[in-house]
Amino acid sequence: MIQMLPRLRAFGRSLTGAQDQADDLVQQTVEKALRNIDSYAPGTRLDSWMFRIMRNTWIDGHRSRRPTVSLDDVDTLTPLMGEDGRDVTENRIYLAQVSRAMDALPEEQRAVLMLVCVEGLRYREVAEALGIPEGTVMSRLSRGRLALAEALNMTSRPAAPVTGKTQGMIP
Repeated sequence: MIQMLPRLRAFGRSLTGAQDQADDLVQQTVEKALRNIDSYAPGTRLDSWMFRIMRNTWIDGHRSRRPTVSLDDVDTLTPLMGEDGRDVTENRIYLAQVSRAMDALPEEQRAVLMLVCVEGLRYREVAEALGIPEGTVMSRLSRGRLALAEALNMTSRPAAPVTGKTQGMIP
């Protein structure tokens, strides 16, 4: 359980949108898990069980509140020696854009994206952790990826035909 704390913090951050709230959620999750350890089925995945507890805890306690965007985490990153300041700045700006885009997604899509893309869980494991059918996981993941790509202007658009009016313009 201790080895899972960083992963739980990352998932908690994706649910709450703020690191301090994520830390509180991790603490509540671990407390509930320890209190209900007898309901854990040996031989099953501990991480799926913990992620499910976290999500249910978040739903129970934070459904009425909308997550807030906190860029404090981006600003507290320690700059590396020898890094090009322009690259670091561009990466921080992009990270903030991704963070805002993730926070703008519906909770259902954000949770599935975090578990599949960040935690590397399989669709079946995500379905178990969230208590939803595997097809719903795939659907939410697809919609979440599309929404994220659109928010980050990464969707491919058909090129505009080259005419006298559009020649030299960026499509």
